[in-house]
Amino acid sequence: MVPWIILGVVLFIGMIGVFWMIGSYNGLVKSRNETKNGWAQIDVQLKRRHDLIPNLIETVRGFATHERQTLENVIQARNQAMGAGNVGDRIKAEAALGGALGRLMVVCEQYPDLKANANFLALQEELTSTENKISFSRQFYNDCVMQYNTRIESFPSNVVAGMFQFKPGEHFQLASEAEREVPRVKF
Repeated sequence: MVPWIILGVVLFIGMIGVFWMIGSYNGLVKSRNETKNGWAQIDVQLKRRHDLIPNLIETVRGFATHERQTLENVIQARNQAMGAGNVGDRIKAEAALGGALGRLMVVCEQYPDLKANANFLALQEELTSTENKISFSRQFYNDCVMQYNTRIESFPSNVVAGMFQFKPGEHFQLASEAEREVPRVKF
């Protein structure tokens, strides 16, 4: 009789362990998928920004003919951002593109006719709206990465994460202190 009780207890504990492992694994998968979804939301907004840039460049080019280097820098940064492969490279390329766009907006301040142009104003408003959406998407993504990474690093789910080789997510943040600086407008 006692061996059957011991066997029952061992099986019960084993079942609890299996259910715990399944629950931990499923929770990690859910967190990883939320992180992927967060990145997909950023990707949609980045694509929107990439699509706006050629129109913005053409509008500015008509007014600011002396700013060829600034325009070329924006185009080059856009092309690098569109061609970036993994998340880390994409984050760096998008930060560089954001800096180039900031410098372009500073240049635009020097051209009153451009600032009064209806096409430019509409594009600028659309770009501002897109930048806000990117910012919100980036915040959501970073929150998902934080929760996912916390699950990977916290005991006891870190045991399951290690067994199934879950890798930490990468936060979307500004790459350098220079990119954190606000462009200065001089009149």
